Amino acid sequence: MKVGITERPFGTFETKPVTEYTISNANGMQVSVINYGAIITRIITPDKNGVMGNVILGFDSLDSYIQNGDQYIGCIVGRYCNRIANGTFVLDGKKYNLARNSKENSLHGGNMGFDKVCWDVEKQDDQSLKLTYLSKDGEEGYPGNLHVEINYILTADSELKINYIAIPDKATPVNLTSHCYFNLSGGKAITILDHELKIYADLYTTVNNESIPTGEMASVINDRLDFSTAKKIGKDINNFPGGYDINFVLNAAAGKAAALFDPLSGRYMEMFTTEPGLQFYSGNFLQAAITNTDDEARYLQHAALCLEAQHFPDSPNKPSFPNTIVRPGEIYRQTTSYKFSIR
Repeated sequence: MKVGITERPFGTFETKPVTEYTISNANGMQVSVINYGAIITRIITPDKNGVMGNVILGFDSLDSYIQNGDQYIGCIVGRYCNRIANGTFVLDGKKYNLARNSKENSLHGGNMGFDKVCWDVEKQDDQSLKLTYLSKDGEEGYPGNLHVEINYILTADSELKINYIAIPDKATPVNLTSHCYFNLSGGKAITILDHELKIYADLYTTVNNESIPTGEMASVINDRLDFSTAKKIGKDINNFPGGYDINFVLNAAAGKAAALFDPLSGRYMEMFTTEPGLQFYSGNFLQAAITNTDDEARYLQHAALCLEAQHFPDSPNKPSFPNTIVRPGEIYRQTTSYKFSIR
């Protein structure tokens, strides 16, 4: 296995060439990224028998990503991931109106968020890529120009690190995340219901019937949302209409956000982040029409899950939540990583 970065054409978006870059390490792990949406298209890792497999949902054509854009498969989400209630917020006395694309709310940056644009790419070294994007003042209703950098780094010990930087020229909300859908079976299990998940959180943010936080937090202890001890995702999922889609308040002292294990393949993934929150989404809206052209498997409900590092949803309208406003002279920084091994 050649260590380093290779590239191949992946299509054209609005006259701009789209390229897939693949980073490989000496362990055989591969991470592939395209400059459209800064999407991670593949993460290839070995199972307990040494058989390589792709552990995320992805497509082999740009058209498939564009056609299924409402599922946010593998992309970077911004300028504000998750929801902002009623598509509005007030900042320094001025009301801002955002694109409303989830009922009356703004979701994942609006109609044309960071997932639906082309990024510039720069190879940093044999194991890392830097992608940059300039979000212009007024884009999707947000104030100020925002320079964004995403660094994808694949380490020698099979850890994918994602470093985020955002620099504004006006005060603006910033909340970025990676929206990879994980299924550690490598295509052998059609759902993640038998995966075992642990989330290092004692609290979650309660929500209304449109998944907007109420501003309150509740304990997960003795609740069906309790993942403080690893359990099968399918154990309690039927108690939640459609499945899980909730923000957990991470225990800062834990030093870890989550751990995911697939007994079938033996793959184990640990997640680390500097963010205060983690959205656990169990692929509730994946539909049979979505087809992975690699193996023609249909992506059904719960075919994969997302573990989205984030600040809390609707924070610009919830003064008690951790601050998401970044001002000129300040720099938004985040590091989130996913480390793969065998158990």
